[in-house]
Amino acid sequence: MNEYPDKIGRRDALKRIATAATAVAVVPHVAGAAAADQPADGPARLNPAAAVPRGTPTDPDLLNPVVPWKKILTKDELRTTSALCDVIIPADDRSPSATAVGVPDFIDEWVSAPYPPFEEDRQIVRGGLAWINTESHKRFQKEFADLTNEQKHAICDDICHEPKAKPEHKVGARFFDKMRNLTLSGFYTTAEGWKDLPYVGNVSLANFDGPPPEVLKHLGLV
Repeated sequence: MNEYPDKIGRRDALKRIATAATAVAVVPHVAGAAAADQPADGPARLNPAAAVPRGTPTDPDLLNPVVPWKKILTKDELRTTSALCDVIIPADDRSPSATAVGVPDFIDEWVSAPYPPFEEDRQIVRGGLAWINTESHKRFQKEFADLTNEQKHAICDDICHEPKAKPEHKVGARFFDKMRNLTLSGFYTTAEGWKDLPYVGNVSLANFDGPPPEVLKHLGLV
């Protein structure tokens, strides 16, 4: 017996879970988009031949995700978003940068969703993008995306912890907190993010030996 509604679109799903954890609402778009590029033995790889039927209301096609609303961030806003995302999660020897795995596009989709919780985030993000460029011009006479890493960090250091931010930086701190949460949500719902954790789920095991004896003893089970 199918315990789920016969018809539920992505918009309805997003509306229902808007107050839940931020990463959950758009995992199909980000994780699904990443899955198509993963190696066959990677955690996000899906077998196209086995994914049948696909695209039904209760079984969305995760290999070909579709965003049913128009994305609203402008080219300049996306440029600033990309620069800030890569300050929050830069490339290192473990993983690529946030921008390299599509996090700005994730944020664009998120703030473009036509539901009240997302509209509130949209105001914070778009207002904050304007704020950080104004602050950048004020300090360095350049757009945020054109600053050196040292200059970007100088601004971000002043807004990265809202309780300690100066009054004139409170708006920026609220924006940075939202962007940090969205950047982390977008990054860690990709295969690259899982590897960075490292996350070892969704991988077949040849055998399972169960919890080690010391764990069972600690839990009082032996």
